[in-house]
Amino acid sequence: GVSGMPVMRTMWMQYPKIPELYSVDDQYLIGSDLLVKPVTSAGATTSTVKFPLTDCWYDVDTMQRMQGSDKHAGNTLYMNVDSDIDKIPVYQRGGSVVPRKLRLRRSSHLMMNDPYTLYVALDNDLKADGSLYMDDETTFDHEKRLDFGVASFFSNWRENIAIRNSVHIGSEDAINSKAKSDRIVERIVVMGVPAEPSKISLTSMDSTEATLMEFQYDASMQILIIRKPGVSALEEWTMEL
Repeated sequence: GVSGMPVMRTMWMQYPKIPELYSVDDQYLIGSDLLVKPVTSAGATTSTVKFPLTDCWYDVDTMQRMQGSDKHAGNTLYMNVDSDIDKIPVYQRGGSVVPRKLRLRRSSHLMMNDPYTLYVALDNDLKADGSLYMDDETTFDHEKRLDFGVASFFSNWRENIAIRNSVHIGSEDAINSKAKSDRIVERIVVMGVPAEPSKISLTSMDSTEATLMEFQYDASMQILIIRKPGVSALEEWTMEL
């Protein structure tokens, strides 16, 4: 790692300025963007989750923003949530972009060339950012040949940027057209969109003309979905409102 921060971290490690989280040992973070509340009691149907109020949070299953009038303590919101046998409470931090592969396989190796779905969780300022590191997942060519790429995603709906991808390539010789075609983004899900845009247009490095994107918007849930945008995570492109 670069920073020395563990992948799985305690709440106080990510939020050292919130004393209410210092003693919390029954929930944790994966990186800085996913909050997990494991169910550890037999027969439990509800759990109390402590949300840092410095960020907003979205349920990863319903993609709904967590809001309520439950107990507050300083900068922490205590919410009782459903957690029956079919539910592990997991929440995505507002302001983050989390790439995921959704096809169920027998091993992670078989998922290597599966497409990505980008989950964009807008914060209170309607912004989000995140990154995706990619290499061949097998050899040490990322060190020997600089065979890797890093996609940096950015969203700012107040400036009409639905999502933008900037790419850092380790070596142009190593990243070829096949590598780009193996890193396709098949879906973009944006949470916390306050109103339906009139259009979304795509511009890329390979085209001088903008392409209108098809999308679906659910006003009651404030979710916007762009299906099959036909872009690669290893190419630079912008989707604007």
